[in-house]
Amino acid sequence: MELTKEQYDIINSTGNIKINAVAGSGKTTTIIEYAKARPKNNKILYLAFNKSVKFEAIKKFADKGLGNVKVETAHSLAYKHIVFKNHYKVRSYGYKTHEIAEFLGLQGNGEKHAEYIIANHINKFITYFCNSDKQKIKDLNYLDVVSDSKAKTFVTSFYNYIESQSRLFLSKMDKGEIEITHDFYLKKFQLSNPKLNFDYILFDEGQDASAAMLDIFLKQKATKVIVGDTHQQIYGWRFAVNSLEKAEFKIYYLSTSFRFSQDIANLAIEVLKWKNHLSEHKPILITGKGTTKKYKTKAVLARTNLGLLLKAIEYVTEKKKVKHIYFEGNINSYTYADEGASLYDVLNLYNGKRRLIKDKLIKKMKNLEELVDYIKKTEDVQLGMMVEIVKEYGNKIPQIIKAIKDKHIKNDEKEKAEMIFSTVHRSKGMEYDAIQIVNDFINEEKLEKIKTDHQEKVNLSKINEEINLLYVAITRTKNSIHIPQTLIPKEIPRSSQIHIMRVESEEGNREKEILRVPKTELKDSIIEKAYSVDQIRAKYKDAYKPWTTELDDELTVMYCEGVNVRDIAKHFGRAKGAIRSRIKKLELEELYG
Repeated sequence: MELTKEQYDIINSTGNIKINAVAGSGKTTTIIEYAKARPKNNKILYLAFNKSVKFEAIKKFADKGLGNVKVETAHSLAYKHIVFKNHYKVRSYGYKTHEIAEFLGLQGNGEKHAEYIIANHINKFITYFCNSDKQKIKDLNYLDVVSDSKAKTFVTSFYNYIESQSRLFLSKMDKGEIEITHDFYLKKFQLSNPKLNFDYILFDEGQDASAAMLDIFLKQKATKVIVGDTHQQIYGWRFAVNSLEKAEFKIYYLSTSFRFSQDIANLAIEVLKWKNHLSEHKPILITGKGTTKKYKTKAVLARTNLGLLLKAIEYVTEKKKVKHIYFEGNINSYTYADEGASLYDVLNLYNGKRRLIKDKLIKKMKNLEELVDYIKKTEDVQLGMMVEIVKEYGNKIPQIIKAIKDKHIKNDEKEKAEMIFSTVHRSKGMEYDAIQIVNDFINEEKLEKIKTDHQEKVNLSKINEEINLLYVAITRTKNSIHIPQTLIPKEIPRSSQIHIMRVESEEGNREKEILRVPKTELKDSIIEKAYSVDQIRAKYKDAYKPWTTELDDELTVMYCEGVNVRDIAKHFGRAKGAIRSRIKKLELEELYG
């Protein structure tokens, strides 16, 4: 690949620098060439964001013969310095709420499930402290990261107790009385003021570093290079800080993306301009030079697990010919909360079958209303999404999950997938030939409403991160993108690569189609006869009633029994054209014709 002037400027730079690199701009290539241009006897440390990036980087540096480059993650460095030395035992998945309550023997004040709500906040307070650059837990105010009013009221009432018990739990880990977490040993590494014996330290994905990681990095004597994308910061909920803004180094830019075309680049630029609604945003330049025309890998990307599961359900029920799908991170990671509660636990609580509940916390709840109250007081987003799924689909969930799992393929067979499903967080660092974006992201209309209704209470960093999530989603594509009309910025011109998904009036908020490629443009549907909306409503009483799974099943049975379209239309109170459209959408002719 021919290097750009921006890349050459970085490679030939001296001193501490930071690189703001747009998506697909060849930052890894640039970092490798930077390392290659340094003397062979210089020791270089490359800090990767996670384990998968680490292994990929090891191979790339080795392929270039750069034996003087050591590749680590911040956690792998900390593990070697802290865990081995202190003979700690590390807990793989962190502590569950009920475990913290039991270990500490927590007491409430008679308020329902207070001990578990307190334990949940202790867990978060410890995570907040371990990811910070502070020396002591009392140097932080946990209320700064609690936003829900009901949760804030609860924490305020129990603040001293939550803080003291958080210190006690940290002390138990420090003494080796209980297993330590990954966050804990990284924090202990930071507090030990380590000296890393390297001439250069290259720090990747700087926009999502924790303050603890950044503190370790900035205190080193080595020449420092930090690289990332300011607008790809999406881990604020994990207390990440934008290190590119914190580090006072000379700044360089990588503004040319080799992943996607200028049309996609323009879409990304316009989405980022939404930040101007609430604060001044410095315009960003992205030059798109991607030229691929492949349609091999296709993906559906969502903001939330709930949005993704709803889209996957729609896909497997409507695309019955599809044999292979794949979820980034495996389907099981979408049906379990971080603490271990499963979608089935919530469903069993919903059905009053408490004896079948496996998770101890959920088992303590008498009903779904108690769980909802717990969620409000703890801001447990994942459990909240599970409740929404259960409310939406109820006892159809086992059948639905089975249908998805039956078509889900193994990790090593991902290339066989006809469609890949992922949240934005799990797709970070990935790229696909074509993507469809689910309609669960923030949009311009919501931003304008926030500006009007909540100007004084707006959390700018959270709103900007919501915009970043859409930007990250858009920039995963190498070729084309199907995007809901509500997410399209006002200034975007027509493009053969940007397909706008309109909303069907008779199906509520369900998008017009699931990704079908290749396709040069979205054509208007052909209808038999033009009617005004009022005329259609007057003639067909159920013309705008949403199609449900039950109605689709009923339509399928009638079609298979050979009932003609006229009589089906009469039965459902809809136009014949609407029935034919639904038959086509469900692919009944291909399946049963």
